[in-house]
Amino acid sequence: MKHGFLKVAAASPAVRVADLAFNKESALRCIERAEAEGIALLVLPELHLTASTCGDLFYNDTLLVAAESALLHLCDETAGKNCLVVLGVPLRKDGKLYNCAAVLHDGAILGIVPKSVLPNHGEFHEARQFTSGAENCGDGQITLREKTVPFGLDLLFCCEELPAFVLGVEIGADLWAPETRSTKLCLAGATVIANPSASAELVGSADYRRMLLRTTSARLLCGYVYANAGHGESTQDAVFSGHSMICENGDMLTEKPPFADSDIISTELDLQRLSFERRCNSLFRTCGGFRKITFHLPLRETKLTRPISPLPFVPADEAALRERTETILRMQSDGLMKRIAHIGCPKIVVGISGGLDSTLALLVMVHAMDQLRRPRTDILAISMPCFGTTNRTKSNAEKLCAQLGVSFKTVDISKAVLQHFADIGHDPAVTDLTFENSQARERTQVLMDAANQCGGIVVGTGDLSELALGWATYNGDHMSMYGVNASVPKTLIRYIIAQEMCNHGEKTANILRDILETPISPELLPAENGQIAQKTEDLVGPYALHDFFLYHLLRTGAGPERIFRLAKYAFAGTYDANTILHWLKTFLRRFFAQQFKRSCLPDGAKIGTVSLSPRGDWHMPSDACGVLWQQEADALTEN
Repeated sequence: MKHGFLKVAAASPAVRVADLAFNKESALRCIERAEAEGIALLVLPELHLTASTCGDLFYNDTLLVAAESALLHLCDETAGKNCLVVLGVPLRKDGKLYNCAAVLHDGAILGIVPKSVLPNHGEFHEARQFTSGAENCGDGQITLREKTVPFGLDLLFCCEELPAFVLGVEIGADLWAPETRSTKLCLAGATVIANPSASAELVGSADYRRMLLRTTSARLLCGYVYANAGHGESTQDAVFSGHSMICENGDMLTEKPPFADSDIISTELDLQRLSFERRCNSLFRTCGGFRKITFHLPLRETKLTRPISPLPFVPADEAALRERTETILRMQSDGLMKRIAHIGCPKIVVGISGGLDSTLALLVMVHAMDQLRRPRTDILAISMPCFGTTNRTKSNAEKLCAQLGVSFKTVDISKAVLQHFADIGHDPAVTDLTFENSQARERTQVLMDAANQCGGIVVGTGDLSELALGWATYNGDHMSMYGVNASVPKTLIRYIIAQEMCNHGEKTANILRDILETPISPELLPAENGQIAQKTEDLVGPYALHDFFLYHLLRTGAGPERIFRLAKYAFAGTYDANTILHWLKTFLRRFFAQQFKRSCLPDGAKIGTVSLSPRGDWHMPSDACGVLWQQEADALTEN
């Protein structure tokens, strides 16, 4: 439960129709296993204690008395256990029979939730035996073993130690209703929905369930634990597959496929992220009118088993990655097209270095001109070699422009920079920040003046990762008239260019491949033996780590301690804890210190869910103090 992670499970153990002793023992085995594995929430299927297919046996007192007895026995068995258990049972109240979910914890029944939607079509005949919980349920209480237990649809179960853990319960077809119980529960504060279900298997039903759970968890910004009835239910008129799932905010975290052998699936829900998402979402309005039942769970370290991607901006699925990269390139080019059409400029200008960022910007410009049905020669790419430029990058820039058919010019800025050094009295032998930034600002001056000459605009090349670190020269490469890469992280740029290789001939693809293999560098320090001497990732750290830090700081609201834990888990075997911690501190220091560069960014379209535009997603004063974050990072140890 530390850092907001809650270990949850859905179980679909075998049952026997109307065999209460067998079903009770199967539930007990699941509870004991869940407790041994540190699971905080276990959900079992609808009407598990009797099986859901008892038909008119549900009218019989013998079955109902045994069901209540089995429930009370299981309740006693949970004494001393931390696991919260939700399971299905038929219960009588005020002369009516209800299809219920009982919530058990530490030897007590915290509450009973009745099913509200009773399907009465096709193979379902629930309204024949049961009463809907949406009808008048009396005083909202039920008596079990001479104890009064909360009963009704208005129950929320709240963890004292982890306020982000608020459980709501809906049952089976409640999820299928046009107006779902889960919507009301989440608007009232539930972050996790448990659904004990008994959904028969039909051709296509598994895909429909997946779609329902994913969209429900995304729409409600919640975790959803769905436990479905399986083997042992009557197959007289239908079969039950035990198809169970755990979703979170639109993601399928784990799934027991239909007819799989396993009894339990488990994973961790990220409640801290869900709470953060809700705080940031102005559409998520809370409502009242629900009873809150508190319970206690000890805070403890939850071992992570859920996938945490080391490249959160990059889809793991190859097809999804291909679609993502193609979509981004279309979005970038469309944004540039609009700007070109609005200004009516005859030319667009870019500084081409033979590196990743300027290569992507050039590809975007080519796409924009092609879609506008304008000649690619309306693109002016300018190479501006200086002290650190290598033959490799210079040659790649020239060859790429030739292959793409854009206008190309070389402006060697060495003499201009040396003259500038003389003007301000700087020794060229001193390769300090002045030495580096003078080159970057001279390049920007060349681009801006060249754009004025041809009535065009300068297209910026800086990316999201550089903006996060402030790895740009203020009023140098930091400035342009439209920044096409401003919302694209460095780790994703590689994949966009790699995908674009497939859309060009062999010669162009080979140039792009060599650009991808070239070390990332601003090339502002003199080359060594013709090779790049200044490697960005040696100076500020691996972009894979920085993109990870950025994503979790902005997208999940994580602090340094949580980011460090996630990074150690995601990058296990790639970076050791000491390396991760070192660069995390660097990231935090630079992120807060360099906000002034982000506060005056040029226009540029938002591409993904993380953006640093001061006019869009990220509003932070340039003089915001990062001491709290730095202190938290300084207190961390490798372990």
